[in-house]
Amino acid sequence: MNLQYISDNTGKTTGVFIPISEWNELKSKYKDIEEFDTPEWQIKEVQKRLSDYKNNHEHALDFNAAMDDLERDF
Repeated sequence: MNLQYISDNTGKTTGVFIPISEWNELKSKYKDIEEFDTPEWQIKEVQKRLSDYKNNHEHALDFNAAMDDLERDF
């Protein structure tokens, strides 16, 4: 299997990327593995956040700045 591991900025593995052809093979082999539909409320929330960002991008923090803010709070 040709997996790609996803890591955070500390090197901790946080996810795995599986090529779609291999994912389809797994779904055929293991019938209990199913994709799910994203709930409508979640789609609307993402659309709202994207719109907010496009209209107010000057107020957005980049990832590192946001993480720095969070780490200062703890």
